Amino acid sequence: MYQPEGAAVNALDATHTQAERNAGMTGLVLALDQGTTSSRAIVFDRSGTPLAAGNRAFEQMFPRPGWVEHDPETIWRSQMAAARDALGSATTARVTALGIANQRETTLIWDRLTGEPIHNAIVWQDRRTTSACDALKAAGYEPDIRQRTGLTIDPYFSATKIRWLLDTVDGARDRAKRGTLAFGTVDTWLVWRLTGGRVHVTDVSNASRTMLLNQHTREWDDDILRELRIPRSLLPEIVASSGVVGHTQMEYLDVSLPIAGVVGDQQAATFGQGCFDVGMAKQTYGTGSFMLMNVGTRPRQSEAGLLSTVAWRLDGETTYALEGSSFAAGAGVQWLRDELGIISTAAETDDLARSVESTGDVYFVPAFVGLGAPHWDARARGALVGLTRGTGRAEIARAVLEAVAYQTRDVLEAMERDAAAPLAELRVDGGMVENEFLMQFQADILNRRVARPAVAETTASGAAYLAGLATGVWHDVEDIRANWRLDRAFEPRMSVGDRERLYRRWQQAVDRSRSWAEEAAE
Repeated sequence: MYQPEGAAVNALDATHTQAERNAGMTGLVLALDQGTTSSRAIVFDRSGTPLAAGNRAFEQMFPRPGWVEHDPETIWRSQMAAARDALGSATTARVTALGIANQRETTLIWDRLTGEPIHNAIVWQDRRTTSACDALKAAGYEPDIRQRTGLTIDPYFSATKIRWLLDTVDGARDRAKRGTLAFGTVDTWLVWRLTGGRVHVTDVSNASRTMLLNQHTREWDDDILRELRIPRSLLPEIVASSGVVGHTQMEYLDVSLPIAGVVGDQQAATFGQGCFDVGMAKQTYGTGSFMLMNVGTRPRQSEAGLLSTVAWRLDGETTYALEGSSFAAGAGVQWLRDELGIISTAAETDDLARSVESTGDVYFVPAFVGLGAPHWDARARGALVGLTRGTGRAEIARAVLEAVAYQTRDVLEAMERDAAAPLAELRVDGGMVENEFLMQFQADILNRRVARPAVAETTASGAAYLAGLATGVWHDVEDIRANWRLDRAFEPRMSVGDRERLYRRWQQAVDRSRSWAEEAAE
């Protein structure tokens, strides 16, 4: 049984004890990196070096075309197993704080008393609320939603997922009105469980991905809640990204650690990449790919199909970012491996892509669950075009990798239009940055320098840094900036003619994928 919230929630005070600060000066930080396909945990030292890690993959569920779900209990168990693996390899006594980075927008609702979820988690990729989003747009809500939240109306975000759960799960709406249910993204779920049900919070970066946060006031927007019929009592308290919100229960990790950093995974990677100055940008290649640019302490409304989002809140100051999200990057490689069976490991795609001079004019559009920024077409679907009898597994594998780079150019060009300034360098991270072919092709198609850091675990390191800043492991962002080290820079070497010809054909392929799913299931 979970303990109900009450007086014990003085943990919301975003301060830390002097003892915690003193311990932090020589301590280690445990970061939980709860992702879309796996749960990871990494222990970092003061130099930002990973010392120990755990990693557990978990099942993806696709109950209908366009629907994606996770079992909340599997998320929890896999994350705790990964954390115990990491702590078992480290000197647990020296770990002084815990930070959390998480897949964003993924939506959970559970019973406040028992902690039992009312439904599987609806994953950020899920498209089941496409028709509901279309209805909101048709009713004219899009401009107001964009102005208030910085987001476009799309099934990607949590708001319409919450409404779907309240409307679909038997008795859920009545229970929500009575205040017996709790909503959270994955960060909220983990904090709730780690604190034994005492703390119901989300940080402002995750809140900004729900389509319910007013980005100007940084509070839940009552007008949007009223329109979507979402009770405010369902929602968590909004806290800063850095600050102690509670302590872990001994039974889970065999140690009570202050939970001192909570942040969405893409914002965490931006922080971990040291993008502290206005105009700095990073791209993360995971299941999807996500580019964020620091735009300073005031939100920047996009005119080019990007999102305005909170990057983090630290020391009383909020930093904002422009973001471009592509829904499938590594997911395309997983498709080659798991559904087509033409590779055994993701690493094989590097050699396969290099084994042919080109794709033979074959293009792959990875719109498995629609197109994200800057297109925002929830009804687009994946396309493989230009096939001939001579097309083989090498050409297809190369096309899948090239598609990741083309999507990045789509986003970068939109970002440069919004920022009214060219980007000199793109910092990159995520599992796919080990693919040398992809990184060189990315530099070529962008005509920009691509910088790969020595420590690729930037999502986990960002969560660790935010937790360590709250507990004295690091003094300020200058300590963290000094930790960033370059592994390799990829410089563009493709001719202008080839670059523009290839990109023009990509745009034609994208056009062929648009609006394919005419009737998305509601």
